[in-house]
Amino acid sequence: MKKIYMAGSGGMLGQAFYEQFKNSYSLKCTDIDVNESWLSHCDFRDLEEYRKQVKEFRPDFLFHLGAYTDLEYCEQNVDDTYRTNTTSVENAVYIANELDIPLLYISTAGIFDGQQETYDDWDEPNPLGVYARTKFLGEKHVQMHAKRYLICRAGWMMGGGPKKDKKFVQKIMKQIKSGKTELHIVNDKLGVPTYTHDFAKNVRLLLEKEYWGLYNMVCAGLTSRLDVAHEMLRVLKLDSKIKIHEVSSDHFKKEFFAPRPDSERLVNKKLLLRNAMIMRDWKTGLQEYLERDYKSYL
Repeated sequence: MKKIYMAGSGGMLGQAFYEQFKNSYSLKCTDIDVNESWLSHCDFRDLEEYRKQVKEFRPDFLFHLGAYTDLEYCEQNVDDTYRTNTTSVENAVYIANELDIPLLYISTAGIFDGQQETYDDWDEPNPLGVYARTKFLGEKHVQMHAKRYLICRAGWMMGGGPKKDKKFVQKIMKQIKSGKTELHIVNDKLGVPTYTHDFAKNVRLLLEKEYWGLYNMVCAGLTSRLDVAHEMLRVLKLDSKIKIHEVSSDHFKKEFFAPRPDSERLVNKKLLLRNAMIMRDWKTGLQEYLERDYKSYL
């Protein structure tokens, strides 16, 4: 059984990777937040601790999953964000090269400036804020220095349920649970969700085929924040009970002050060209996610 060291796997993505890989691989999953029985502690920002743990486990693959993804936190804590999102990736590259094993790095649709309607794998990133810049610099370092790597760019992440989801779906679900009958949803942000379980399965396909390189990896279809909210209410059978008010992003500018691209719509061009695209339509992923993780939430 091949072995994978999964660093920074205590969040919504790590949960999906653990579930999708645990039956076929020997895993060591670590995080600074040990919130599961299958997790142990490691701070991947500490090169010596990170290196010692990975070398002792002697994995066949190194997955570097964790990052700060709260854009407002990143804007206000620049040095901490660079340590966590960029220099830790340099640590991972150093360790993977030393052990001569492939490295998985998770990037984001947020590295683009949003001036185009869609972005394929070869479009040139132009990060707008601290979060996007730190992720893009991590991506560049992996491309320039790792011997073998997978860089997989996610879109609007959905997964993990009430316990781990800190993104759009959970924010809407919290409002519904609190009894709100009206929601204010932005009508000027375009993107594509990435269901964590589909993402983990597609990563596994690339890994096992040894299709190294950089890939956009989002669900099929193009959408918007507004469309996602409407689809959530439809799936939950609440579309006749909850009213959606369309607003611009300025409506939330005090709370969400970090710069965000107007369009984060990725197109999985390379996956399609390699006939390695198994990401399902975003509506299918959203419905499965809500039925699986929010069955008894409301």
